[in-house]
Formats: sequence, C-alpha cells, structure tokens
Amino acid sequence: MKKINFSAGPAILPASVLTQAAAAVENLDGSGLSILEISHRSDAFDAVLVEAEQLVRELLNVGDEYGVLFLSGGASTQFFFTAMNLLNPEETAGYLDTGSWSAKAIKEAKNFGKVNIIASSKESNYDHIPRGYTVPDGLKYVHLTSNNTIFGTQFKEWPETDAPLVADMSSDIFSRRIPLEKFGIIYAGAQKNLGPAGATLVIVRKDLLGKVNRTLPSMLDYRVHIDGGSTYNTPPVYPIYVMMLTLRWIKAQGGLEGMEKHNERKAKLLYEEIDRNPKFRGTVADDFSRSQMNVTFVCTDEADTAAFQAAAEAAGCDGITGHRSVGGFRASIYNSMPYEGVETLVRVMREFE
Repeated sequence: MKKINFSAGPAILPASVLTQAAAAVENLDGSGLSILEISHRSDAFDAVLVEAEQLVRELLNVGDEYGVLFLSGGASTQFFFTAMNLLNPEETAGYLDTGSWSAKAIKEAKNFGKVNIIASSKESNYDHIPRGYTVPDGLKYVHLTSNNTIFGTQFKEWPETDAPLVADMSSDIFSRRIPLEKFGIIYAGAQKNLGPAGATLVIVRKDLLGKVNRTLPSMLDYRVHIDGGSTYNTPPVYPIYVMMLTLRWIKAQGGLEGMEKHNERKAKLLYEEIDRNPKFRGTVADDFSRSQMNVTFVCTDEADTAAFQAAAEAAGCDGITGHRSVGGFRASIYNSMPYEGVETLVRVMREFE
C-alpha cells in the first residue's frame, strides 16, 4: 500500500510528476543523459528554465516589471536577503509576527535596519492571524508569512498599506489566486507546493532594487541574479526541473482557480469533521485564521493520542504528527494531496469515534 503523505515538507508531489521526474533521472527527453548530469549551460536546461519562468508568469500573471528567480538557500536565506536588498539602516520595515518563521525573519531584518512589529499573535502561541491593526505610514515594506505550517494559520486578507508587501509564501504558493500588484517580493522554498527541497522561487519588483547604501556581495544581490537569468552560479538543476513539471501539472488542473477550488474542498471536509467529531478539536482560535494547507488538531482526551496515531498509520496516513510546539496532529494537505487522501483520514477519524 502506498502511503498518503501528510508531511509538512518536504511534501507530497503529484503522481504524474514523480513518474516523469524519475524517468528523467535515467534519460532526459531522449537525450541519452540524466537530468542529474546535464550542464546548467546546456540547451536542454535552458529550455527548462525558460518554461519554468513562463509558467510562473502565466499562473500568477507576473509582468515584466518583476524578475523571476530560481535560487538556492531556502526561504531562510531570504529572511536576510530581502532586508539586505531593500532596507537601509535608518529606514523602518513593518513585520507581522504570526509564527516561528516570521520571528526568524524579524531577527534577520534587525541586522540591516529598523523593524516595527505591527501586530503579533505570539502571546497566544500563534493560534490566530491578527486583525484590527493599523499599518503606520512611512514603512519601506511590510513583511508577512502568508501561511504558518507549524501553527496551522493563514492570511485570508492582506494588510492595507501603500508600502509593498514582502511575503514568505513557502507553504501556500500557487494554492490560490493573489493580488500580485500588492507585492514587492514573494519568496517560497519549493518543498511544500512546488517540488523537492533545494530550490527557492523569488519574484521581485525590479524598481525596488539598487536603493540601499551598503555594498552587496554578488551572490546576495537580486540584480546580479536577474541579469544572470538564475545562472550566475550553478543553480539546483534537478529541483528546478521538478518545479517545472509541477507548474505544468498546476496549469493542467485549471491553474490557480482550479487549485483554489480543490484546496477549499479538501479543507472543508477535514475541518467539518474536526468540528463535528467529539474526539477531536482544532487548535486555531477562529475560522478566519484556519489554514487550507496545514490543518492542526488534537485529541479531546490526550490519552487517545497514541491510539489515534496508530489507527491513522495503519490506514497509510504518514506524517500527521503535530509540531512539538503545538502537539497533537497536523495534516498538511498541499496542492498535490488528492481529495481521496483527505477522505481516508476523515474515515479513520470517524471509525475512531
């Protein structure tokens, strides 16, 4: 029995993508070479990069005023990369503190300029997305983490501000439609909704760059990577190839509109069962904050935890253990999770009841 991968990341990939990616390891498109051994300067990989960028632009409606980059280093590198490229020491950026990843981004940004924490849910263990806050004027940018994998929360509305938004979308990129014009930078590690670990997608508005006073090392300057077409240094070839395959798959599913409907349907099924079933309760404080990507819940009676874990694993549900800071369970139901996978978990919950 193939297991159903509910892991928070690296995470589930579409079955068709896995098949194509596996075949390319042996022989890329009949070239006689493995995707693992082709040059990043070859025509074959250039075609991969071109198609991957075209699909990003098509799916998110990204215009020429933005650069699209495929980098390494993960979202954690972007925590400082963004501030280093945008923020002067005398300037202030606004940050929304909604979880572990936003807290790390705040820590890194303080190395380069002033940070104003506009709103935070830290005092309640990040169990909700703050509302009712006011974004002050004069900020260089406003940073947020759109979906919080650990705590199971997600932004459903974007901050009202004239400042460009900078967003870590690692765990919900391409899961729904977004108003791209509000964003100055979007970055996302690939290993949730895009592909295997090792590549990072960055979408950056070009007119925001070149305005800091510090000297930027070449590898940490967005402009260098834009000019180099993501090949200033050797990029993560295989992860980018799998990203391209996944983007093709997303387009074939109806693009972001199709993904949005798919994800809403899955999340609705699971949350309704959590709310109905007396054996379980959700950990997020309100419906507005609930994530459609990472569903967190606990057993009403903590003594049931081990038994339910065993029942879920026996049914092939893998990776549902919650993060240690929340406990209980976390079902990550990213784009690639089929509806049937969520149905299996819900069936286990009902049988357990």
